[in-house]
Amino acid sequence: MSILVTGGTGLVGTRLLPRLVEAGVDCRALVRTGKRVPSGVTAVEGDILDPSSLALAMKGVDAVVHLAAVLRSVDSTQIWSVNVEGTRNLIAATRKHAPGARFIMASTGLVYNKDSLRPSLETDDVSPERDYPASKVAAENQLRESGLNWSIMRLGFVYGDGDGHLEQVPHIARILKLHPANRLSMIHHRDIASSVMMALDGTLDGKIINTVDDAPMTIFELCKVTGTPGEPSAAVLTNPWSGVMDGALAQSLGFKPQVATTWQAVREGAL
Repeated sequence: MSILVTGGTGLVGTRLLPRLVEAGVDCRALVRTGKRVPSGVTAVEGDILDPSSLALAMKGVDAVVHLAAVLRSVDSTQIWSVNVEGTRNLIAATRKHAPGARFIMASTGLVYNKDSLRPSLETDDVSPERDYPASKVAAENQLRESGLNWSIMRLGFVYGDGDGHLEQVPHIARILKLHPANRLSMIHHRDIASSVMMALDGTLDGKIINTVDDAPMTIFELCKVTGTPGEPSAAVLTNPWSGVMDGALAQSLGFKPQVATTWQAVREGAL
């Protein structure tokens, strides 16, 4: 199987690609000039914002794994350009040059409404206010209407393999004014790879999937894990389900997290 990965030099891509190579997948990565890729991966220069650069990258691929995105930027125009226009360009190139390929896109659990009455389901209406999740919803809709064979993974809070993401939790909690008892559904890089492999074999075709482990973590616990203890609080917790996703659909399709909880990752030294 030959696949094209976008965002291969990012936080998720650099940890996903070696695992796909180890699993025997023929991987090529769309990269900008001068960017390096992991061993065993073929680099193809291009940019999702430059449609003319995508034809060569698409030649003969069986699947596209679309990870490229802008998450945190003060420039909202850049967020919408990369996440929506870039996805539109990649969809168009797939339809033209590899119409039979599976198109697998990474999205985010941030799309869910913060005032949910229970853990968020894939079928819930979504109307996020911030630019990043709103742009991902727009990208999801483009893919669902593309006519391609698609699947969408809504990832929980991504962590592990020394990516430094957990260490950002205290800062994120302060910026978003999160209660220490607020919980986040989590997903380790090891299990993102498992989910992508399921998508590549067709198990997730035509589905949006919450990709999360077995146990959401409180902000208080995550801060403790990072070595930056948060302030305790007895204040009333509002929106108690914000950040919590229901992973039952993925599990019903055979997804079983190898890193079931963040505490397991702590014990294994896999942070």
